[in-house]
Amino acid sequence: MNFSAQNPSLGDVFGRPLRDLRISVIDQCNLRCQYCMPEEHYTWLPRRDLLTRSEIGRLVDVFMSLGVVKVRLTGGEPLIRPDLPELVRDLAGRLNRGLRDVAITTNGVLLARHAETLRTAGLMRVTVSLDTLRPDRFTALSRRTNHAAVLEGIRAVPAAGFTGTKIDTVVMRGVNDDELADLIEFGRTVAAEVRFIEYMDVGGATEWTRSKVVTRAEILQRLQDRYGRAPVPLDDDSTAPADRYVLPDGTVFGVISSTTQPFCDTCNRSRLTADGMLLTCLYSLTGLNLRDPLRSGATDGELRDLVTGRWRTRADRGAESRLAQRDRGAFISLQSLKRDPHLEMHTRGG
Repeated sequence: MNFSAQNPSLGDVFGRPLRDLRISVIDQCNLRCQYCMPEEHYTWLPRRDLLTRSEIGRLVDVFMSLGVVKVRLTGGEPLIRPDLPELVRDLAGRLNRGLRDVAITTNGVLLARHAETLRTAGLMRVTVSLDTLRPDRFTALSRRTNHAAVLEGIRAVPAAGFTGTKIDTVVMRGVNDDELADLIEFGRTVAAEVRFIEYMDVGGATEWTRSKVVTRAEILQRLQDRYGRAPVPLDDDSTAPADRYVLPDGTVFGVISSTTQPFCDTCNRSRLTADGMLLTCLYSLTGLNLRDPLRSGATDGELRDLVTGRWRTRADRGAESRLAQRDRGAFISLQSLKRDPHLEMHTRGG
């Protein structure tokens, strides 16, 4: 696809447009998933450093003026943020001004109590992270005992009127790779499309190794063995990261093969950390501070110039670069994470 033809005014060096914006609205999380948050205790970002609701709204307007049409709220765990419904309502008000989608990614722990409120506020779609259907495995992975609350939260999503719901599962060899079909069957019961994500070496995945990665080819083969026929690729002409497939009974699922078959050539995502750093790649080691200029009185035009300058020089192909490394281990060490919280997935959002 020729992205520059969609928006000739703002493409990066490879012609990839600025279309999707992921915003980490808070760095705190109520789980401690070991592939994301390797330590039990963290020193959270100072509350004064987090972007306020109005600051987020203003930056969204800047990004929209440069081509962004989708916004996804992440964390940490976004439902921890007290003013999240008001933030959603603010963003939903932009749906008649060019924004096409306002979505959220959550771990689901608090979702049952907030689903209806978020739907009323104008949230369009929900993605829930769920790596296992087994409570014992959930506790081992997350170091918490909230599994029942997560399942309750997922069931609350269709009840609140949401459609297009996704369940994201990070597949790890020897951990949960025997649950692929079970998760698809569960997704059917809650009107959710399951997306299997290859285990990535980003953020807090400090013990990542190639041997733990279950590839897309393996995932498809296991599902073929279970259902008796190879899943059929679904060509939906989407720039979404998931390759989608159809099972014999019509059930659709996705595979995000970021580790073994990266989608860098079509990546149109930018990310804002909880304290206002612009990241142009999930593998970015540094970002552009937008909070300080914003609070120092920068005009919308000046903020727009900052973002434009960073995006036009964007040459990130982080996942492809990692794939090419022969002796590939974890991308970030625990020592590096301690030195810079912006390297943590719970600060920058997935």
